[in-house]
Amino acid sequence: MRANVHLMKDAPFDFTAAAELFPCRYRRNKRPIGYKRFDNAAEAIRFAIEELPAPLLNGTFLDVEDRRFEGDDIRALYERDDYPLRRMTGDAEDVSEKPERKE
Repeated sequence: MRANVHLMKDAPFDFTAAAELFPCRYRRNKRPIGYKRFDNAAEAIRFAIEELPAPLLNGTFLDVEDRRFEGDDIRALYERDDYPLRRMTGDAEDVSEKPERKE
């Protein structure tokens, strides 16, 4: 089931659930980035937004608890107020000033 980006701002989401990330293929990269499994969705979302090359986000999808989230959906989850990890923005570290959670 694909999530709807407009409903995700208020819908409950478990950032602690296990997640699978399926990046799309990036032709300019000599080393392909493949499937990754994460212990929690928050780390998968952070990886997708902060580590993947920007062109890769379009076509990448995240699977959490049998729900599928695509590029815009992943970004919406990252931008939610209840996103539990620190965010990176450019060279500055955290705009949200949330402490990093250690489980």
